[in-house]
Order: sequence, then structure tokens, then C-alpha cells
Amino acid sequence: MSEEAERLAKRLEEATAELESVQSAVADAERQMRAFASSAFSADGSVEVSVGGQGEVTAVKFLDGKYRSMTASQLSEAVLSTIQEARSHHSRMVRDLFEPLTRSAVIPELPGMDLDWDSIVGPAADSLPEESVPRTANDRLRDEIDGDEG
Repeated sequence: MSEEAERLAKRLEEATAELESVQSAVADAERQMRAFASSAFSADGSVEVSVGGQGEVTAVKFLDGKYRSMTASQLSEAVLSTIQEARSHHSRMVRDLFEPLTRSAVIPELPGMDLDWDSIVGPAADSLPEESVPRTANDRLRDEIDGDEG
């Protein structure tokens, strides 16, 4: 086999290995996305919104009876802003899962894909602070316990 043919065969082998690796990573990311569930809490602690793997709202809970003392517009704002926050966390998770898969590591001639993440998951993920993570029910319980100790 000529030197050029050997070089091409090696490059083809590397490209095939990278493709298999990316396919495996995509399947793993899809599994993680299907299993994703997250909750967000309103700033005043009156509402909890949960979202599922496709960003769908799976639950809206009114906490501690606080909604009884809220006006309709306050409650509406709490619900809508909390839904937006929960969906923003979902968008960030989708982008964080799939963005690394758009880059090509082995073959410099294939630079990967340039995706417009805002058109895919919306700009909401960018509005979250980088360290922002979804709060869980355990976080809320810890906050309540810490509040009782003060």
C-alpha cells in the first residue's frame, strides 16, 4: 500500500472512530435529556414550577398558602416568571449537553457545526447567571431549616 493510501486509511479510521464516539455521546445526551427534571421557585417562595426533559411544565405548586394573600397580578407574575426560570434552566441544560458535540476534535478539515443556540433553545439560557443551577426540594427544605435556626 502506498504511503498516501496508508495516510488516507488512517484518517478514515480516525474519522470513523470520531463518528462512533459522537454518536455514542449524542445517545447519552438524549438519555440525560429524557431523564431531566428540574424545579424553580419564585423569588418570594410562593410558587414552585417543575419542568421535564422537553422543557414542558410538569407541575405548578402553590407553597405555604402564600397565594391567598397575593393579588391576581402578583400571583400571575410569580407563576409566569417561575415558569420562565424553569424553562431557562432547561434551555441551559440542553445547550450544555449538546454544544460540545458540535465541535470536531480529530479532523481539522471538519470544523464542527456552527449552531445558533438562541434559535434552538431560545435566548433564555443566556439570561441565567453562569453559576445558576436549578433549586431542588432539598434546597428549599435546607432554607426553611436555616431560617428556623436564626
